[in-house]
Amino acid sequence: MKIGKAAIGFFLLTCFYLGLLLWVYAKNHVLTQINLLVHAIPFLLGISLVSYLLRYLRWYWILARSGYQVNWLYGFIAYLSGFAFTATPGKVGELIRIRYFSRVGVPANISFGAFIYERALDLIVVLLLASLVISRFDLLILALSFVVIFISLLFGIAMNPRFLTQLSTFLNSYSWSRIARLIMVVRDGLSSCRLWCKPLDLIISIGYGVLAWSLTSYGFMWLLSDLGLSIQPLEAFTIYPLAMLAGAASMLPGGVGSTELTIILLLGVYGVTVSIATIAAIGIRFATIWFAVLTGFICIGILEVWKPKLDSPNI
Repeated sequence: MKIGKAAIGFFLLTCFYLGLLLWVYAKNHVLTQINLLVHAIPFLLGISLVSYLLRYLRWYWILARSGYQVNWLYGFIAYLSGFAFTATPGKVGELIRIRYFSRVGVPANISFGAFIYERALDLIVVLLLASLVISRFDLLILALSFVVIFISLLFGIAMNPRFLTQLSTFLNSYSWSRIARLIMVVRDGLSSCRLWCKPLDLIISIGYGVLAWSLTSYGFMWLLSDLGLSIQPLEAFTIYPLAMLAGAASMLPGGVGSTELTIILLLGVYGVTVSIATIAAIGIRFATIWFAVLTGFICIGILEVWKPKLDSPNI
């Protein structure tokens, strides 16, 4: 991945997002209430950091079970670097981790497989959290359909890699070698997922996922309470997971716009005004996806500057 081009793409996406927010501000006079988030943001950022740590512990477990031990601190920074491009369709931009984990001997297929495995389990975990209370049955059905189709597709390809092999051979015959190589990386990555389908790995990985995403959901529940909204705790807890699934199903980069809109829609079910619902959406999204993006770029900067030392045999 070309860092410069990706950074430009992210800048354009950010401009679009900020423009959208300004439009919403103008329509709903949100700017007059944005100060409600000032003291809540530090707490939400702390929750996000703990959530990132839990997700990295899962990643570290996966690599260790594959026979690859990495320096813990380096691995954590490399893992966080993927968040720089998390605001991409399907979060595929997070595959930049391959660049940094390959420096310490982790093959591309293992990093790619870990990414797919992580995405699949996260979808299952978030769906379970969203299902605790059904406030919008239509959105839940949409999310369930998306998760079932995605997981079924991954499972089918992982269990039958021959199809991708044949597709790669076909593309090679027409001199589309770059795409053919990419397909082989996908095939090998999906095949690697089978390494972690043992009961112990699934239990540990799902456990970390439940802790990480429950913590984020709790942060949103806390934010709603801090904004003075009287929504039943369990119902408030399930709003953000359902919004995340709706955002993922929209296939928009990072669910930008669709996730926020779903949050506003779901809060509207409980009689929350559009302006306050928008404040809540901005707060949780800033503390999750946009904080993750900022953290990721900082980590990329560290890794690029620190590269000579990271490439040493002691890591």
